[in-house]
Amino acid sequence: MRRLLFSLLVTTAFVLPATAATVDGLKIHSASTGHGKQTVIFVHGWTCDSSSWQAQVPEFAKTYRVVTIDLPGHGQSDSPADGVFSIGLFARAVEAVRDEVKADKVVLVGHSMGAPVIRQYARLYPQHVAALVAVDGPLVMTGFGGGARGDGPPRPQLTGPEGLKARENMIRGMFTSQTPLALQQQILAMMLKAPEATASGAMAAIFDPALQKDDVMPMPAFAIYAGTGNVPNLDDMKKTLPNFKATKIAGTGHFVMMENPKEFNRLLTEFLATVTF
Repeated sequence: MRRLLFSLLVTTAFVLPATAATVDGLKIHSASTGHGKQTVIFVHGWTCDSSSWQAQVPEFAKTYRVVTIDLPGHGQSDSPADGVFSIGLFARAVEAVRDEVKADKVVLVGHSMGAPVIRQYARLYPQHVAALVAVDGPLVMTGFGGGARGDGPPRPQLTGPEGLKARENMIRGMFTSQTPLALQQQILAMMLKAPEATASGAMAAIFDPALQKDDVMPMPAFAIYAGTGNVPNLDDMKKTLPNFKATKIAGTGHFVMMENPKEFNRLLTEFLATVTF
């Protein structure tokens, strides 16, 4: 009996799941796929989750180790008890996951709000960044939302009785007439599932004036914009991101990687082939 009990205890010890990464005591959900020597971390946008990258994970896992993450308050990750979100908190969550998977230098791919998250990560942990890839999101936040003056466009009211409807209207505005209806419904379900506190707190975090630094980032940076997006002036961008280049995919809305995954994956594959990890 003792031998049987000992055997069961030893076996159980080997099948226990690994401890999840944590930041400020919050459990951060992530997934790692593929066995490549080089690691790519995909970071989702506002009120989204790691399922945003379902068309990228199997493709890039053929060559790279692919890591996806649910940022705090999103998907299966814990939310801050005090309801306070920041881009810095999100960046530190990415670092906790990077450390958990034991990667050294990584390429960070950030969609929408994920773009300022990976930019902030590069400020905090430049030694771990091989390259940055923004997907229809800003890597340079100078002047975003009217800057510190607060004279930009009014922010939507995301809480209270009309908050959920305001969120739905915002999301629908991210689509085009070419966005498949089934995909629209999938994205709406994903984003409207996020708690009200996440929607409001994460939106406020994007407008933090502290993000509007023009510090120079020397690593390669690439931006893939939706067909509805505007490619920024390259000369202006290169003042802070000297190794920046950009392109756009015609006929896509904000969720470019989901709307035209074939072209998106091709462009990202070509860029990754130029990166030194």
